[in-house]
Amino acid sequence: MIRTLRLAGAAFLLSGLAACASAPMHFHTLIPPSAPLAAQDAPFVIDVLPVNVPPQVDQPSLVLRQGVSGIDVVDGERWASPLGDEIRGALSTDLATRLGTHDVHGLPRGKDAKVVRVQLDVRRFDSEVGGNATLEASWSVRGADQAGTCASRVSEPAGSGYAGLVDAHQRALGKVADQVAAAVRSVAAGQAVSCR
Repeated sequence: MIRTLRLAGAAFLLSGLAACASAPMHFHTLIPPSAPLAAQDAPFVIDVLPVNVPPQVDQPSLVLRQGVSGIDVVDGERWASPLGDEIRGALSTDLATRLGTHDVHGLPRGKDAKVVRVQLDVRRFDSEVGGNATLEASWSVRGADQAGTCASRVSEPAGSGYAGLVDAHQRALGKVADQVAAAVRSVAAGQAVSCR
């Protein structure tokens, strides 16, 4: 009888430990791998401000769209940092590479420094495994003499897994960065911004 109780207790303990064992956690980043800088240095720097994201997706876990109105929060698949920071870091990296400059956000700078400020406000960040990664954002660039506000909507096909989905979001952010970079060049040259 005592032996039976011990075996039952051990089985209960083992089943409890198995239930506590969790699936492996995977972390993802939107910041692209480093790429060569532009051939020449720009005569200005950029200040990429913090990025606002919709509260529905502002979570540590990936949030997937399910059908017309459903969402799925995938606990085992997480962002390496808060989503707004991931998007800001990706945009900063993309712009610095495309423009041949660097991001001075939060750093002291001289009075004569030529700075172009970039603000991105994400309105939609949809993720569908096997579907699309969709990014809709309003953004603005401001220099000493010129400023402009535009909007972008980019949708990239996502693969069948989480890594493919994150890669699709990286590509979407890269396309938005192309549009923002063109506006930054215009503002830095004292020209009006043309939204495409």
